[in-house]
Amino acid sequence: MPTTSKVTYLGALRTECLHVKSGNTFITDAPIDNNGKGEAFSPTDTVATAMASCMLTVMGIKARDMEVDLKGAVATIEKEMAAAPRRIAAVRVEVVIPASPSEKDRKILEQTGKTCPVLLSLHPEIEKDIRFVWGQTPQ
Repeated sequence: MPTTSKVTYLGALRTECLHVKSGNTFITDAPIDNNGKGEAFSPTDTVATAMASCMLTVMGIKARDMEVDLKGAVATIEKEMAAAPRRIAAVRVEVVIPASPSEKDRKILEQTGKTCPVLLSLHPEIEKDIRFVWGQTPQ
C-alpha cells in the first residue's frame, strides 16, 4: 500500500503534515487549552473538519449524478472536547446550501452526507449533531 501522508514533529507542539502524492502541506498546533499556542488547526480540529469535508465531498459526488449543483455550500463546525479521558465528545455541523432541490433529492443528499466514511469511522460515543439548511446563501 503506498504512503498516504507523512507527519513531521517540528517541536513546540507543532507538526507539519504532508500529502505525499500532491505535496500539499498543513500545520497543526496544540490548542491553548492543552499547552499549545493554538496558532493552527489542532489534530482534533482536523478530525472534526475532515468529517464536514467528507460529508460535502460525498454529497457533491451524489449531487453531480443527480444534476444538483452544491457549489457554494458551506459547513460550519463546532467541536467539543471531553476531559477524562481527553477526547472529542461532540461534533456539530451546520451545512448551508444555496441550492433548492426537491424534498426527495434533499433527503437523498442528506443521507449521503450522514453516511460519509469519516463520520462512520468516528467512535459511536462521539455525539454527531448535523443540521442542513437549504436554499440559503452561506454567510
